[in-house]
Amino acid sequence: MKSISPITTNAWKELRIHFNKMKNIHLVDLFKYNHNRFKNFSYVFKSNMLIDFSKNRITDETIQILLRLSEEMQLSQSIQDMFNGKHINVTENRPVLHTALRNFSHEPILVNNIDIMPKIRAVLNKMKHFSKSIISGVWRGYSGKKITHVVNIGIGGSDLGPRMVTEALKPYKNHLKISYVSNIDSTDVYSILKNCDFSSTIFLVSSKNFTTEETITNATTIKNYFLKKYCNLKDMKHHFFAVTANVQEALKFGIEQNNIFELWDWVGGRYSLWSAMGLSIMLSIGFNNFCNFLHGAYDMDIHFKHASFEKNIPVLLSLIGIWYNNFFNTQTEAILPYDQYLYRFPSYIQQCNMESNGKNIDRNGDKVCWQTGSITWGEVGTNGQHSFYQLIHQGTKLIPCDFIASTISHNPIENHHKILLSNFFAQTHALAFGKYFNNNGENTSCDHDVNHFSEKFKYFEGNRPSNSILFKIIDPYSLGSLIALYEHKIFVQGVILNIFSFDQWGVELGKVISNNIFQGLHGGKNYKNDVSTQGLIHFYNTFKNSMN
Repeated sequence: MKSISPITTNAWKELRIHFNKMKNIHLVDLFKYNHNRFKNFSYVFKSNMLIDFSKNRITDETIQILLRLSEEMQLSQSIQDMFNGKHINVTENRPVLHTALRNFSHEPILVNNIDIMPKIRAVLNKMKHFSKSIISGVWRGYSGKKITHVVNIGIGGSDLGPRMVTEALKPYKNHLKISYVSNIDSTDVYSILKNCDFSSTIFLVSSKNFTTEETITNATTIKNYFLKKYCNLKDMKHHFFAVTANVQEALKFGIEQNNIFELWDWVGGRYSLWSAMGLSIMLSIGFNNFCNFLHGAYDMDIHFKHASFEKNIPVLLSLIGIWYNNFFNTQTEAILPYDQYLYRFPSYIQQCNMESNGKNIDRNGDKVCWQTGSITWGEVGTNGQHSFYQLIHQGTKLIPCDFIASTISHNPIENHHKILLSNFFAQTHALAFGKYFNNNGENTSCDHDVNHFSEKFKYFEGNRPSNSILFKIIDPYSLGSLIALYEHKIFVQGVILNIFSFDQWGVELGKVISNNIFQGLHGGKNYKNDVSTQGLIHFYNTFKNSMN
């Protein structure tokens, strides 16, 4: 990946000029003068997913300039570099190969001249046999009971992705109860200690480096409780498992070699749910459904790798996002799934996007003077409509939105799903076109008299952009495709914005300072802090001591 400042490209300069032409053009007019707009600005993926980006403040000219930007930034070469295992994670000197985890081709993928596919298949096969033994009841706990409960202990990518997918695919789950512990707050782990039958529960300690403070603290607390209650170290082998790249640390923790599922350093944490880090997913939905999940992502990978950029869904959505963030100065984007099973999806994409592209140093090591990652947030369905949609419709901030829904509900009851989709379609319509329409469906907002005092507050100007992503049904395959779509969108933006998307040094400083403060709170060396932090620590110590 070459380092090129995007603002020095001819396309970026063209976009600045083009923005001045576009900034006051209304979506009403864009649709009025192009009756083929929906056809021209929407694509169907594998007869399963419709992506409609026609309600964006773009024209054919906008797209063509953005595509020229991708060419000048050598996006095509960067895509090939990622799939071919080049060390594009430069600051950690690693390749980025989460796509290899869902590779169903027979072609080798080389890392340091070694084909990594045999190891990937071996771990997948180990996951298959293990999950089948748990689901079928062959694997038993220390007392001979069948396993009925699975607890995943992790945080960040070891929690958000598996938790989101497990929730999203609940219609496909089996009898096993799946729980997640992530927060260092003792309340989180207490809910497990209080209600868990250890004799029929297995624990997956999921940590890439097996040193993450929150995960190891929670895992140690659970292990100590287990040993104190059952007092037999050898019984751990029936209940404790690890997913990690650091086998030695897992062994030191007390987990048996055969109970360790391998991870590799070329798998980023927030992209790891396709690996053994997705073991809780497989235990929830079974091996076959997990493979369908991988296949959905693989097909999106093939599309992303081979489709021309003019018809490449992740590339187009990525370029449109850059258009808003850097020229309209939108700064944020909303993910709005109209499906209750996808209620964790905004949080998951929030991590993928903001941890990947939340950078202010470019690939040359220089401070950027353009916008990089967007602030990503959202809420599920009509809940959001009764929360923050007021600001999206009538606020002073322009917020591009992604609306996501399925045409078929897993739980069809009376007219619920039709009402849900009516709201979905109505919101994208209202955001784009505003309030006032005549009986022919033509917008009359420009002509409407809003000078009357009361009418001013009811006026919706519209011209608020959105994408619509519509599935037949949310199933393992379609969810895999959706996640891979966003992964590639994030990657493309990182390439074009000239940043490294696959490290996350920004989370490290707080950990170091936290450890120093922790030592001080335990009577160790007192580290000097700013007066505010010292004041907070003093208040804590004073209040705590007064309670003793």
